[in-house]
Amino acid sequence: MAIPSVSGEEEAVARFVETRARDWGLAAVRDAAGVSVRVPGRSPGRTLALVSHLDVVPPGAGWTRDPFTPVIEDGRLYGRGSGDAKASVAAMLTAAYRVAEAGGPEVGDLLVLLGLGEETRHTSMPGLVARAGPVDAAIVGEPTDLDFAVAQRGLMMVDLVAQGDQRHAGRVHEDGPFTNALTALARDLVRLEGLFLDRPHPILGHPTVTATMLTAGVSRNVTPPSARAVLDVRSTPSWTHEELAEGLRTALECEVVVTSDRLVPCETPPASDLLAACAALRPESVAYGSPTCSDWVFLRHLDAVKCGPGSSRRSHTADECVDLGQVSAAQRLYADLAREYLT
Repeated sequence: MAIPSVSGEEEAVARFVETRARDWGLAAVRDAAGVSVRVPGRSPGRTLALVSHLDVVPPGAGWTRDPFTPVIEDGRLYGRGSGDAKASVAAMLTAAYRVAEAGGPEVGDLLVLLGLGEETRHTSMPGLVARAGPVDAAIVGEPTDLDFAVAQRGLMMVDLVAQGDQRHAGRVHEDGPFTNALTALARDLVRLEGLFLDRPHPILGHPTVTATMLTAGVSRNVTPPSARAVLDVRSTPSWTHEELAEGLRTALECEVVVTSDRLVPCETPPASDLLAACAALRPESVAYGSPTCSDWVFLRHLDAVKCGPGSSRRSHTADECVDLGQVSAAQRLYADLAREYLT
């Protein structure tokens, strides 16, 4: 916590994690993609990965304490990254140590993958997963209050672009037909609320399309030649990103330009062995759908669940904090899950 690791500046914390893991006798590897730790089992079998990230978002404004000076108050640890996601990192590393200390898993391998740049578009997790070798199941360490996220929305970014005629605002109708790009864009923005309602996901519901940024205008007395809106599209497993893009193009008059579609939605497979083991070990936890994205997207082909200490509502906020009782409970859950799943 006391080692600042804003995205792009994770080297110091990665070195610390590598050193601590090796001091514990764990086989740790640090490279440009992050840190991986492997605890081999006593005989061959499947591999369970504990996955999280070492970077944090910038502190931002509004703090009542130094964001990189950890402080414990009333059972909570305060500081940037406390919940998102260093609590998961600490619990996963400690769980790996406990499993190794007891002689390792009965079968298979326990793997810890800690990536870099997760809070940006430059996440290193794809490379870390590719170099890990075969993996059968994964727990993604993000703040969920130790509930089990069994579905996660995807994210597609879209530019909605309207073209119009640039004219003097006082003479717009004097030179023939006229289109105001702002008005054309506004008509399409109003249409967004009625889209994609016919195929709800049982957990996540309908995809959402939200306009977040607008750009237009040359001067206050000139009509804009173009107008652009940024759309934040939160997808569900019921729709592919290609279907959502085509639906936008069919329903809207403006040009639809997809600028990012790599963060596809995820869900835990039906009859998941991993979820069954999680539920047996922590029956008080509930299964739910997560509205936020994570590195789960790069493990979506696996039997996977998102679960970690801390509240997602505290992520990225001033005075971010985590309940230390949850961190201890997460360490026990991860260790017990490794023993249960790797048998």
